Amino acid sequence: MNDKGVAPRAALAGATYRKSSRSTAAGNCVEIADLPSGYRAVRDSKDVAGPILTFGPSEWGAFTAAIRTGDFR
Repeated sequence: MNDKGVAPRAALAGATYRKSSRSTAAGNCVEIADLPSGYRAVRDSKDVAGPILTFGPSEWGAFTAAIRTGDFR
């Protein structure tokens, strides 16, 4: 990871991605991979060769907490 939390695509090549159990057949999904040191990688399931976002442990925690409290409704 660089100082902005971005990993080179080669560093993410071995990542194992998973979809949410709430994903639908329509294919509008994101996939998430657990990375070393608590980082998470997120990509679009329809464009696996496209951009990948990475989040540090505190960023991911804040994001998932906001989802649970309904901040994105």
